[in-house]
Amino acid sequence: MASTGYASVPRAVIAFSDDLRYFLTALLLVVGGILPIVNPVGSAPMFLAMTHGADEDTRAQLAAKVAVNSFLLIMGSLIFGAYVLKVFGLSVGVVQVAGGAVLCALGWNLLSSEPSTNPGTPIPGESMIMRAFYPLTLPLTVDPGAISVAITIGANHAHGVERVLIAFLAGIIGTAIISASVWLAYRYAPRVAQWLGHTRVMVVLRMSAFIVLCIGVEITFNGVRSLAGEIAFAPPHAAQPAQPAPAKTP
Repeated sequence: MASTGYASVPRAVIAFSDDLRYFLTALLLVVGGILPIVNPVGSAPMFLAMTHGADEDTRAQLAAKVAVNSFLLIMGSLIFGAYVLKVFGLSVGVVQVAGGAVLCALGWNLLSSEPSTNPGTPIPGESMIMRAFYPLTLPLTVDPGAISVAITIGANHAHGVERVLIAFLAGIIGTAIISASVWLAYRYAPRVAQWLGHTRVMVVLRMSAFIVLCIGVEITFNGVRSLAGEIAFAPPHAAQPAQPAPAKTP
């Protein structure tokens, strides 16, 4: 009996298997590289603290808007991040230093602020909705670390139109998974806080704020180290040829 080997498999099946493997690899790269940095569960207590005084409907709208903004910001970083940096003559290290400083300021403000124990005066919905992009999306949810990772992933372009389309589809689905996780964590954060109680929520908030501060310091440190490496390995300027001394006149 003739044995059926790899050569008997149709080329279409082999090509589909390779494309599927490449799609899953790109999808896991986006989700596995960006989702742990975004960390929606860890950011949920700070989302509650920064929306203090908003009603449940306003928080639900904010959760949806932050999820949509996160999707657009991550996809924009994946597709256009490297080109934007080239246009403005910036490097990823500069983005890390500037963004890490902003994240440090946010973490310090949350860590040093004294949260109110009473509900307080309700904040108008329009005023709260204006915070959807800054600071709730950037830098709270999608911090400079996530942006730099997305830019790095997007800079590794695939070869061939078919592979580019597969990577683009994987980026859309992976970013949608991340945005859905953000929506779920923020949408149901008030219920989790109610179940934990005020004291435990304050403990989690302080710990989360300290972690955000540490992440900001780490991002800034990585940016400074990257810039220092660029300076150390920068090619030296070409030495100017010595000008001949002017001839003395008798």
